[in-house]
Amino acid sequence: MSEQRYFLKLSYKGTHFFGWQIQPNAITVQECIGDALKKINRANAVKITGCGRTDTGVHATEFYAHFEMNTDWDDETFAYKLNCMLPAEIAIQSVFKVPEDVHSRFSATSRTYHYFIHKEKNPFLNETSWLVRHELDLERMNAACQMLINHKNFKCFSKTITGISSFKCDVTEAQWTKTPEGYRFTIQANRFLRNMVRAIVGTMVEIGTHKIDLKEFQQILDSQERSRAGQSVPPQGLFLVKVDYDNDKNCIA
Repeated sequence: MSEQRYFLKLSYKGTHFFGWQIQPNAITVQECIGDALKKINRANAVKITGCGRTDTGVHATEFYAHFEMNTDWDDETFAYKLNCMLPAEIAIQSVFKVPEDVHSRFSATSRTYHYFIHKEKNPFLNETSWLVRHELDLERMNAACQMLINHKNFKCFSKTITGISSFKCDVTEAQWTKTPEGYRFTIQANRFLRNMVRAIVGTMVEIGTHKIDLKEFQQILDSQERSRAGQSVPPQGLFLVKVDYDNDKNCIA
């Protein structure tokens, strides 16, 4: 009997994890789920593939992963069993079967991230937002967002050593909005480079505090040099909030 491919829909608080991907001598989300699946699979290791990688301290309110396995459990029971085995920081929303050619990463058509900033010291936001006491000029920052949407090469916001050959991304949404605590940045694209969102936010804050203007921002985009862009902001304010798939191909339920 051939194994069935399953998708997991899950969320996690990344504060105490060293990101999604398994790495030596560090606890990760992928490792925790893999260990739980191994127990369910009678001690046989199960390879699990995520829809992307999140860095240490980054969160996800919507994340997908796939794996192959044989089980007689219905999907609801499968999700319940997994949740019983996982720490409180990881929650499985659903488990469901997909065609064998559907891939959690490569079948995704877009991803959306939020980054949260709060303006006043708040002990309840320390792990999910970044404290910036300055008032930010959202009009200037949203003008810069439009420049992002019109741009294609984002090498200036990427880690310098990545092993990738293309820095092209199609950004379809970028916007700053006010929240009761401060500000939220929303960005959607077909793909993201390593550290891209955090580098964009750091540069945007420099625009919002009038340290650089829009002309200088365009020069940073055109330069393709990471050293020209702003700092990489702390990870705790970053959330992966949505992953889209091609429903016409019945990618996900």
